[in-house]
Amino acid sequence: MTDGDARVERRAGYMPAGHVRTSGDRSPGIGVNFGSVRTGDEITRAAVSLPAPESVRPVARVVGLPRPATRVFVGRHDDYRRLEQVLAAAAGTVVVTQAVYGMGGVGKSELALQYADRARERYRAVWWVTAENPQQVEAGLAGLTRHLVQDAARAATTEDAAAWAVGWLRAHPEWLLVLDNVTDPAHVAGLLGCLEGGHALITSRRDVRWPGTTRTLQLGLLDPEAAAELITTISGQTAAGDRETASAIAEELGYLPLALDQAAAYIRQTRITLGRYLGLLQRYPGRYYAKSADGDKAQATIARLWDITLEALNRQAPVAAELALVLAQYAPADIPRLMLGGGDEETTEAVDEALGVLASHSMIDLTDEAVAMHRLTRAAVLSRSEDTGEEHALGAARDLALDWLHSAIPDNAESDVTGWPTWRSLIVHVEAVAALPASPSRSSERLGSVLHEAGLFLNVQGEYQRANSMFATATAIAESTLGPGHPEVAIRLGGLAMTLRRLGRAAEALPLFERALAIFEGPLGSAHPNVAVGLGNLASTYSDLGRTAEALPLLERAVVITEAALGPAHPNVATLLSNLAGMYRELGRAAEALPLLERALAVSEAAFGPAHPMVATLLRNLAATHRALGRTAETLPLQRRALAIVEAAFGPDRPAVADHLADLAVTHLDLGQAAAALPLLDRALDIAEAALGSDHPTVADQLASLAATHLSLGQATAALPLLKRALTIIEAVLGPDDLAVAIGLGNLAAAHRYLGQTADELPLLERALCIFEAVLGPDHPDIARGLGNLAAAHRVLGHVSEAQSLLERALAIAEGALGPDDPDVATLLSNLATTYKDLGRAVEALSLLERALAIAEAALGPDHPTVVMRLGNLADTHLDLGQAAAALPLLERALAIAEAAPRPDHLTVVRLLSDLATAHRDLRRAAEALAAIARAEERASAAFGAQHPTTRSVREYADDLKDLFGVPD
Repeated sequence: MTDGDARVERRAGYMPAGHVRTSGDRSPGIGVNFGSVRTGDEITRAAVSLPAPESVRPVARVVGLPRPATRVFVGRHDDYRRLEQVLAAAAGTVVVTQAVYGMGGVGKSELALQYADRARERYRAVWWVTAENPQQVEAGLAGLTRHLVQDAARAATTEDAAAWAVGWLRAHPEWLLVLDNVTDPAHVAGLLGCLEGGHALITSRRDVRWPGTTRTLQLGLLDPEAAAELITTISGQTAAGDRETASAIAEELGYLPLALDQAAAYIRQTRITLGRYLGLLQRYPGRYYAKSADGDKAQATIARLWDITLEALNRQAPVAAELALVLAQYAPADIPRLMLGGGDEETTEAVDEALGVLASHSMIDLTDEAVAMHRLTRAAVLSRSEDTGEEHALGAARDLALDWLHSAIPDNAESDVTGWPTWRSLIVHVEAVAALPASPSRSSERLGSVLHEAGLFLNVQGEYQRANSMFATATAIAESTLGPGHPEVAIRLGGLAMTLRRLGRAAEALPLFERALAIFEGPLGSAHPNVAVGLGNLASTYSDLGRTAEALPLLERAVVITEAALGPAHPNVATLLSNLAGMYRELGRAAEALPLLERALAVSEAAFGPAHPMVATLLRNLAATHRALGRTAETLPLQRRALAIVEAAFGPDRPAVADHLADLAVTHLDLGQAAAALPLLDRALDIAEAALGSDHPTVADQLASLAATHLSLGQATAALPLLKRALTIIEAVLGPDDLAVAIGLGNLAAAHRYLGQTADELPLLERALCIFEAVLGPDHPDIARGLGNLAAAHRVLGHVSEAQSLLERALAIAEGALGPDDPDVATLLSNLATTYKDLGRAVEALSLLERALAIAEAALGPDHPTVVMRLGNLADTHLDLGQAAAALPLLERALAIAEAAPRPDHLTVVRLLSDLATAHRDLRRAAEALAAIARAEERASAAFGAQHPTTRSVREYADDLKDLFGVPD
């Protein structure tokens, strides 16, 4: 009896937008603050429903470009012709990809914009995505969704909206997607790999190997003639002698198009001659040539250029110069104009006037909604301020940028979906301001507040790593400015701990939750309902760590506090009772869980009415508890009623209905009614496909559930194509390197294992492990689980040494991430012990198994089914070592626990009886050995039938024992 077999599981990494989901039937869903946070199994909001991508057919051509193309476009005819030839010549289902690369400021984006603008009639859709990082790529795709289905996409997460946009592009060929300023090919490789039927145009500073068959075009500096023409045309100075002066200016500026454009705009705005400007340019000889903030010559050129412009602005329009410094504190992306001015009408008017001045000098691009400052211009503004020693002005600009940002953030970042579009436009600027040097304490605390709210928003969006970084900084700020015992510190500790839990780092979250609770208990007292929420947080974290026995008293205390403070009929009490029941069920105490759930159901029905989705959730939990008690038949009416509620609340064809259908199917399977289960799962799959489209990730979930059912019926051949299709969907939507793909690979590997195709299983597990390591890092607990599955496959193939190495690494990771007493550590200890036994090192295996048993007993209680497994493994090893006397009491205890279970595992009981017969045989106790094997044969025949392989094997062993002891048949 060993652990570690790969299991088919539903993908947990992709949630419908708008859902707040917790793991498990009764897991607490804990918010950040200690106020109106609830724990437990709760439907907080119906899933956002985006229409099927293929059903959305815009009446007009879709165009989303950042600005109009410039009318003065010179010196790029040959480059444009080459670009046009590549993209115009290809068609069909493949994606034609062209990358334009070159130094910063050379005009890559303008060339792409010129093509997108001129060729728009060739495409059904033309869409521009700023692509400096994966978050911007996702946000740009989400913007397409919100353009196409504005109302339906209002509450969708960025992730879900981006996935929908990919589906729409796949369903509607003849599109152009511009990915501007890509910094790493890996950021777009997954996206390009799942698109078809269109053109992708990439701009980048990097000359690297691009995905697939991407063609490349290097864009260089303008030639001298074109550079001079650009200056004279924009400046309007086209007299005979001006051309020569323009050529000198172009040479000074290194023929860099962005610098030339901005110089010409300055000349036109200030109405000075080209000769006068050349003199100014030569007066600033090159202090910027020696340094380059962005690491290339373009920055030096732009910095030198803006030295002239900013000095002029400081004299002629100081407000505009000050505003440029403020804008430079934000990210080089669209800055929402609603943020500028801090909500003060008079200040906003002054800002608008100054923006006009900056736009006239080409320092910014300006629309009625947003301001954009080129990254080179931004770096030049910051560099000049730092080099000229304007520390006071720089500090004032940073404080003002933060004040405006603070005034613009929406309230209720977690729950108010109407504020999410604003949040999406602000979040990159929050990160930019956070990266600035520290300001005075007042501003620092304001920054902490902004970061905390931004963390709440990112957490709701599922961007846990970014949220964690913001919460960590916000917490540090609160501690340093308010003191370690301030209530605000407790709130921020809660946010930080929450993201750690969701990143799989519950061991790190635990002391933070403990400290937060201690801070609140001081001023509020131990009986405050906020303290009860803190206890719920601790309980959920203990549960994550497999320490359910320690979680239980915390949750029991939380129930008492909430009942006393809010009354026994408050809905929060029902939620806590449901959570408590779930813990009882996990501890094998389902009989104690039952009355708690029945009471929680009564409270919820009284508070919400009998047809509320919360009632359906409790019915679902109640059904699961009846199943744990072996009352499978009693679960059917509960599940049917829950299904009816969900169908009435959400409609018969909603994805939530599919989940309840899957529950009902599992119950039919438990009752041996496979014929009744499969149609339910087929309907669940049909619902998902009809509601979301055949390539939606939720469809992949349903395919995985149907495959798991086939596997449970021993129909691995039927499961295999379902799992392959599920994996194809996930890869297409999320890219080849998403965590969900790794889970799909693991599911497919499990099917191959069922079919005995370990050689096919192995590469799937290896690829899944690579994805997990790349996304989560080398020390995440999921890496340990992946290593364990891979080790199991190597062991089946006879690669015992490889299995040992993998398991030893997995054990080190699990102990470091989860602590030495986590149940997952026990599983790895047991599997490593089995490998040691294969290598003839049974004595070493013994100590590992003893430790695994101790962990299971402490974490799960002495009568848990896992304890039975651990006892059996330990007894087997004693038998291998010829220590039957030591094995005997272990087997007797394991057998007593297994037979007393509400739903005994017949196969486990038969194996334990067979091992018990072996122990008595080795001790030369014939009567006891024959009695044990006779019980095993009787149990196997009753459970599996007389001709089942297990029954025949036991019968053969019984005959061997009779021969050994000379007993006639």
